[in-house]
Amino acid sequence: MLSFNPKKQLSQFLAEDIGKGDITSALLTKKKISVKIISREKAILAGSKYAKEIFKLKGCKAKIMINDGSKIKPNQTIMKITGDANKILTCERTALNIITRMSGIATQTNELVKKIPNKTKLYATRKTAPGLRYFDKEAVEIGGGKKHRLRLDVLSLIKKTKKKYKKFEVEVENTEDAVLAAKEGATIIMLDNFSPTQIIKTIAVLKNKKLRKNVLLEASGGINSKNISKYGKTGVDIISIGSITNSVKGIDVSLEI
Repeated sequence: MLSFNPKKQLSQFLAEDIGKGDITSALLTKKKISVKIISREKAILAGSKYAKEIFKLKGCKAKIMINDGSKIKPNQTIMKITGDANKILTCERTALNIITRMSGIATQTNELVKKIPNKTKLYATRKTAPGLRYFDKEAVEIGGGKKHRLRLDVLSLIKKTKKKYKKFEVEVENTEDAVLAAKEGATIIMLDNFSPTQIIKTIAVLKNKKLRKNVLLEASGGINSKNISKYGKTGVDIISIGSITNSVKGIDVSLEI
């Protein structure tokens, strides 16, 4: 089983950006400086602990001023860093990228979570960038969502073409298949591209057949910030949205002396 090693992953990110090195940063030699990372807009902060680790990899000292999960406003100091100027500038872009992306995901997730009932859970999907899944999923949790499956071996998803289900999530495209999946013992039924009206109908049918309490219902497909409230009112247990990790609007942060 593959395990998540944050330090190793961050080292790879840093190496990817450094390449053979930046001659302009090298010209700064070992001059000691103090800098800070500043927020430029309102957001839910995420990724600061990983940004700190990136600076530590190059021997810099970083102090987190605002913890992940906190609401931030423009011009707040997120982190203070001291160290050699060339080392800090070597780490700058990678550290900022982590905060930018993770805070963007956490912020978007939080905005969506506030639009649905507490009993309905917002789940991320596996629609993440390669190498960033664990960071993306953690950002979703910081924003108030849930990870769903991290890997294919965590939970099997059975498509409509297969008819034997046992402790699986089953994807269906109509009410009839949802009933069949429930009868066959599916743990979770994904209602793929159902409209809110179709979901309400499906739930009513499952209740009538005494099957609703046996399964968790997940709404997925075509759900966004404009219509998520309608889906939240249907009574589904889970709403999954791929866009919170595959269409990220990064949060603006900067490093200043």
